[in-house]
Amino acid sequence: MPLNDERPASTSGAEKQDVESSSERSDSVTSASSRESFTSDGSSKHCTPSSSPPKTLTLDEVMESARDLSSLRLAHEIAVNHDFHVEPESLPEGSLTKLVRDTLHKAFWDILASELTDDPPEYGQAIRLLAEIREIVLSFLNPGANRMRTQIMEVLDMDLIRQQADNNAVDIQGLASYIISTMGKLCCPIRDEEIKKLSQNSDNMVTMFREIFRLLDLMKTDLINYEVDTLRLLLQRHGAECERQMFQSVLDKTPSALNHTTSWLKSALEELTNNIREEQTHSQGKGQLVPGPFQALNIAFLHILTWENDKSPLPETLMNDETRLQKIQQQLQQIQAVNEVLLIIFSTVGGAIQGLPLLSDRLKRMTSVLLDGMHSPDFNQEEALEGVSAQICSELNKSLTERSYPPLPPALQATLTGQILSITQKDNPIRTLVEDRVQQYFMALICDPKPQSKLEQVPVGLTAIKPELALLGARFISLVNYNKTVYGPTYGGILRKLMFSSSPPPANPPQDTAQDSVTSK
Repeated sequence: MPLNDERPASTSGAEKQDVESSSERSDSVTSASSRESFTSDGSSKHCTPSSSPPKTLTLDEVMESARDLSSLRLAHEIAVNHDFHVEPESLPEGSLTKLVRDTLHKAFWDILASELTDDPPEYGQAIRLLAEIREIVLSFLNPGANRMRTQIMEVLDMDLIRQQADNNAVDIQGLASYIISTMGKLCCPIRDEEIKKLSQNSDNMVTMFREIFRLLDLMKTDLINYEVDTLRLLLQRHGAECERQMFQSVLDKTPSALNHTTSWLKSALEELTNNIREEQTHSQGKGQLVPGPFQALNIAFLHILTWENDKSPLPETLMNDETRLQKIQQQLQQIQAVNEVLLIIFSTVGGAIQGLPLLSDRLKRMTSVLLDGMHSPDFNQEEALEGVSAQICSELNKSLTERSYPPLPPALQATLTGQILSITQKDNPIRTLVEDRVQQYFMALICDPKPQSKLEQVPVGLTAIKPELALLGARFISLVNYNKTVYGPTYGGILRKLMFSSSPPPANPPQDTAQDSVTSK
């Protein structure tokens, strides 16, 4: 933590804007460097499937690999999650741990109060507190802060304080005031008001010490978050190489750490090969098309959007983004369903509701709310769609009546309800159309070297969800490009073995998740 004139700033709106702008710059650099990383051999020497027999790992090796993975996961989280920060420890209300802690703390402060009110006062507990406070305050100093370190050691000289206590001459009030003043120099600006209040309420020494420790705990958290922000800037510049080296150290200890990644890439390569064969059949053998590693990798990343986590684990190289990818999947699933409902409404009812953006927006918001949480295992989609249909019909009738149109006939309402309920079927034509075009949109982003310029270019039929689709596209492509930058050499090594080895490593495709209409570009 910086000293006096270089205090860590609290996480403010301006800082978040700086981080976001830094993220945009980082995304552009990542996009440009991912292709170079993929074609590089720099780190792919060992990042390929091993043909040697599996190695039996000792418990120590397993534990060391787990520690390496934990460090890799933390570094990745700091680099890609701009909201990552440490919260002060907070125990659940009513928990046994909190009850025990509060009881012990109360006993400690009661002893301190009893000692300070004795005649003459006892300073045993107070001296132990001062010694602990001194060590905490010293831990906040930079290595070069020699002058302040010397001053703290002189003022909080524990040997001298013990001698003064023996002679009943220790100035506890003065020492506490000095500690508060020093904390004010070291804390971040967000704590200034609390420091000021603490310095003005010095009547009760026990309360003052309790508040000093509370603020010191907050300052520890502030220090950690300040260092996280500093580390994030470094990771944005050098994070790809850092993560690559960390992952390599895991591979050195556990050569099987790429099994799922190999299966994932093998599945994509097989799909690409089949697509090329179909194209050659339709083109009557004109020219000889060869599957390329970039095309295979792009298809592999497209598979992630429809990955079924309950059937197969994610590739090892994407495990650090599992939560983020699942959230993108869930939100994409919801906005696709919303778009399907809207397409059915406007194609079924026709011109009487066309060209009414406010009505369209109301229908969209209404559908989104009723389909919220549709990814949950206990979500009843058919029941939710029945509710959507009822609300939609009511809203349409209200709009039609207000504009002097007749309400929807019961037969048309029944037809509309039936068509909306039918999107639960995987072969529903509206559902298939929307899913295919969403896949086309994401494939265009994955393949484009400058995807930011394509975010607003949604296919026909997806205009209703354009803002949400662009937002998900930006988040997904940011993860993809960063992942390519980190693991490009790894993917290149695996794909070279799969494409050119006479006996590629056995790997069963985990699932067939790609849309048949998606072809490589």
